[in-house]
Amino acid sequence: MSSLLIAVIYLAFISLGLPDSLLGSAWPVMHADIGASVSSAGIVTMIISAGTIVSALSTNKLVSVMGTPVVTAISVLLTAAAILAFSFATSFWQLCVFAVPYGLGAGAIDTSLNNFVAKHLSSRHMSWLHCCWGIGAMTGPYVMGYALTGAGGWHGGYRIIAAVQLVLTLVMFISVPRWRKAENGASVGEDEREEALSPLRTFRLKGAVFAFIAAMLYFAIEQLPIVWASTYFTEVWSLDADTAAFLASLFYIGITVGRGASGFVSGRAGDKLMIRTGIIAVLVGAALIAFAALVGAFALSVIGFLLVGLGCAPVFPSLLHSVPGNFGKKYSGSVIGVTMAFSYTGMIFTPVLFGKLAELTTIELLPFGVMLLAAGVYFFTEMMNFKVKKNAL
Repeated sequence: MSSLLIAVIYLAFISLGLPDSLLGSAWPVMHADIGASVSSAGIVTMIISAGTIVSALSTNKLVSVMGTPVVTAISVLLTAAAILAFSFATSFWQLCVFAVPYGLGAGAIDTSLNNFVAKHLSSRHMSWLHCCWGIGAMTGPYVMGYALTGAGGWHGGYRIIAAVQLVLTLVMFISVPRWRKAENGASVGEDEREEALSPLRTFRLKGAVFAFIAAMLYFAIEQLPIVWASTYFTEVWSLDADTAAFLASLFYIGITVGRGASGFVSGRAGDKLMIRTGIIAVLVGAALIAFAALVGAFALSVIGFLLVGLGCAPVFPSLLHSVPGNFGKKYSGSVIGVTMAFSYTGMIFTPVLFGKLAELTTIELLPFGVMLLAAGVYFFTEMMNFKVKKNAL
């Protein structure tokens, strides 16, 4: 496969990450401008996530009809249009409407590209693909911060990202012939030809349910530090909001750097070892955070959050990359679609559930929640491995 096409795939995932953190960065100013409450951001986020779930479950059917390049290009255009529409919003209900196409487009990009890379590229490219998402997610707040300090405000921030997305849309449509050449050039046996299964039939594949639950629990792990790390540093360590927000970014830094680094070793280590090693690192990092609060060692808490990010880095890319080998290339699109739907489900409900738990008890439960979820991911991935191996015998 040409290096140019691989670069386009990486750019697509950077573009997927760019808008993910925009709403949170702009909301302190944005909600006042459109007359919405502070908590209303959660409603917009849930609508986006619901759209991604619907899209993830239907993308493989669309790919089987139109092909990966066309579905991806149209999806990027859909997200670009939605982000541009966000910049013109003057009321909360408009954001809710524009969130629907954004979620549908983002889910299709995520599902179709993950399946394409899992089938046609090595595990290192899967790691670097998700590293590109992290680069986009970290860049988004800087773009919005630049816009907020200038004349453009949050409207300008969304328009900058929309412009980037529109340029990428053009690149995607221009590169369609290269995508098709790569797909047609790949040697595919009759038993490996893609077949779009319904979600119910996908559930019946041996070991698939364990993979879906593991993905859901993994995304739940991510959401705890992403949403609650800043609050944790503020309440447990009595830091000011700016310092806490900076330290909370350690998780993003850890997961992005970790995915960049894991790409160099994942091919030799294999997906199973990368998942196991990552989960162990998450458990150690969470234990450090809990121990630090117990003994008053602030530095250990900082190291713990960074280690949780580093540990998370190889888990999800390796889980996705293992799908064609575990369930066959014939069904990989269907399995990855349902996997992504379960992942987004974990992303929707975890912040709310843990928030209620923290209100009733204490935010200090955060590292224990991470440890419990990590143990669950380890258990269900091992159960998946056992079922798949038993089925192959």
